[in-house]
Amino acid sequence: MKKILKKLKAITILEYLLLLLLAALFIFPMLWMVVSSMKPEANVFKDLTSFRAFLPSMNPGNWFKTYAEVIKRFSVGTYLLNSIFYGLSFSFCSILINALAGFAFAKINFSGKKLIFGLMLGLLIVPVETVLIPQFTIMNGLGLVNTRLAVILPGIASVFNIYLFRNFFIAIPEEIIESARIDGASIVKVFFSIMLPMSKPAIATVGVLSFIGSWNDYIWPLMVLTDKSKFSMQVAITTINSTQPVYINQVMAVLTMSTIPLIIIYVVAQKYILEGLGGSGTGIK
Repeated sequence: MKKILKKLKAITILEYLLLLLLAALFIFPMLWMVVSSMKPEANVFKDLTSFRAFLPSMNPGNWFKTYAEVIKRFSVGTYLLNSIFYGLSFSFCSILINALAGFAFAKINFSGKKLIFGLMLGLLIVPVETVLIPQFTIMNGLGLVNTRLAVILPGIASVFNIYLFRNFFIAIPEEIIESARIDGASIVKVFFSIMLPMSKPAIATVGVLSFIGSWNDYIWPLMVLTDKSKFSMQVAITTINSTQPVYINQVMAVLTMSTIPLIIIYVVAQKYILEGLGGSGTGIK
C-alpha cells in the first residue's frame, strides 16, 4: 500500500512539474512583454540575454513612463474605446441572433429543418478566410465600407454559437413551453421570458467568446476601415508598429494594454465559459 501511495505521489509531482513547465512556456513571453514596457528602450536590448529581461526597470519612475509617452503619441484611448464598442455590440448582437436561430432549430418545427441544420454544420469546415472577399463585396455593394457597422455585421451569425444555443434549448422540457403557451404566452414571450433566462451559461459563453473574438479580430477591420479614428486596437497596433520612430518599449506597452482587458475578462468569466461548453446539451442550466 505504501508503494502505491509513493507512486501516486510521484505521478502527482510529475504532473505538476509538467503543468508548471507548460504554464511557463505561455507566461514567459507575456511576462517579457509586460516588463519590457516598464523600462527604457535601451534597457530592453541591454537586458535581453540575461535574467533581467524578465524584470522591470529598477527605477519605479520608468514603469509607467512608456505608457504616458505612447498615449501622447497616438490616440490609444480612441482605439481602446473603439474595440470596446465593437466587442460589446458584437456580443449583444451575437447573443440575440444566434439564440433566436438556436431556438428555432430546437423548438420550432418547419419543413427541411434537419437538412438546413446539417448544411449549416457543414459550414464549420469552411475556412473563414475564403469568405472574406465575398463579404467585402457585399459590404461594398451596400455602401457600408469604412463604417462601424461593417466591422460588426458580417460575423454576428455563427454556426458554433447557434449549435451551442440549440443544445441548451433542446435540454429544456417541452412541458414548460406548453404550459406557457396554454397560459397565453406568445412564442416571442416564451423565448425572452423562459428560454433565455434558463440558458445563462450559454449566454455567458457566447457573449465572452464573441467579445474576445471581436477584440482580437485584425484582418476584417483592416479590410473595411480606412478612417484611423475608427480603427480597433488590433489594427492600430500595426499603425503604431510602423510609424517612425519605432520604439520597442512603446510597442510592448500597446500590446500590454491590448492584452490585459482580455485576461481580466477571461479570468472573471472562466467559470461561465466552462459551464457553457461543458453543460451544452446535458440539461445543466
